[in-house]
Order: sequence, then C-alpha cells, then structure tokens
Amino acid sequence: MLKSTVSSFKSLLVASFLTLTASVAMANPFTLAPLPYAFDALEPAIDKETMQIHHGKHHQAYVNNLNAQVATYPELAKMSLEQIMAKISSYNMAVRNNGGGHYNHALFWTLMAPVGKGGTPSSALAKAIDRDFGSLDKMKEAFEKAGATRFGSGWAWVVVTADKKLAITSTPNQDNPLMDIAEVKGTPILALDVWEHAYYLKYQNRRGDYLKEWWKVVNWDEVNRLFDQAMK
Repeated sequence: MLKSTVSSFKSLLVASFLTLTASVAMANPFTLAPLPYAFDALEPAIDKETMQIHHGKHHQAYVNNLNAQVATYPELAKMSLEQIMAKISSYNMAVRNNGGGHYNHALFWTLMAPVGKGGTPSSALAKAIDRDFGSLDKMKEAFEKAGATRFGSGWAWVVVTADKKLAITSTPNQDNPLMDIAEVKGTPILALDVWEHAYYLKYQNRRGDYLKEWWKVVNWDEVNRLFDQAMK
C-alpha cells in the first residue's frame, strides 16, 4: 500500500513538473541562443565587453519583452520570427520593436566570425554582386554609406529582392526588410547593427570606422548560404 502511494505521488510530481515546464515554454516561446563563438572572438574589430553587453543585455531584453507580448497576442507563441515580421503591421509597437530586435540580432551574430575564419564570397554571390553593384568594393562602399547615413539608430542590409536581385537598404530602429511595412522588402543575407550600443565602447562617435572594420569579421560562408537559399 505504501509503495503504491509513493509511486502515485512520484507520478503526480512528474506530471506536475511536465505541465509547469510546458506552461513556461508556452509563456516564453522565444529564447536567447548562445553566441556561436567566444565573446572576445571578434577582437580587435569588436571588443569583448561590447559583445557581452550587446548579447547578454540588449538582445536578452528584446527576447524578454517579446515574450511579455504573448499574453496580449497568444498566437505569437506558435509563430516563427519570419512569420511575425511578415504580419508586423497587425501588432503593436512592442512586438514590432522587440520582435524585430530579436530577429535582427539572432541573424547578426551568425553573420560574423573570427578574423580569417569567415571565408570569401562564393562564385555565385560574387557574380551577383558584380552584376548589381559593379564590384565587391562598390557594394561595400554603398553598404557603408547606408549605415553611415542612417540617422539615429538602425540597421544596414543587403537583401535578395523578389526579382532575385541584390539590393542595399537601411531601416530605422529594429525594423527590417522582412516586415510588411518596410520601404524596401527582401530576404536579408547581410546585416549590420548601427545602433550606438553596437560600437560605442570602442569607436565612440566614429561610426564610419566601425563600418570599415566590420568587414574583417563578416562570415561570408553564412552569407553564401543565405544567398543560395534566397535564390531558390
């Protein structure tokens, strides 16, 4: 009798724990993934302290704030970030800012790699760059201009458009080209955060220097993969 009672109690505890775990997962469907490299791996282009604060504080805040919106919009728990971006005009500014912030940063971390570890543009991507910008150097120049002239906070992007061409654009705040409200829409393959929190500890007000140094840590292998995927 005692063994049966203990067994039933254990089963009840397990069931309660699983229910609680499921409830927490439903309430917090969005999570912060660890960086794919050490915090100091991008030095000297981006310093360790900036990466720790940027990832652990800023990105974490976007995740937390997006999860907080699930109570208002329960359907978010079952949607991918890409699906949310495509319907962003249906939601409030908290979802737009924090959903965008989560998507943008999750992509951004994957687009960087330690110096010398990021590869080079693939043959297919290089041909598309030459076709749409004239050369890689001209693309970099246009991209840096987009980042440098974005007033206040925002992002610079290279996207594949609906007609399978490459385009450079910038967006304010945490907006991105996947959003249904974006002026230039497309699938992002390269993105750079030009909010001051991304560079100020090292570069202060020298955003242009940050833009130029950033090329040293671009993960072209991932850019190539995203390009190939977007061209299908």
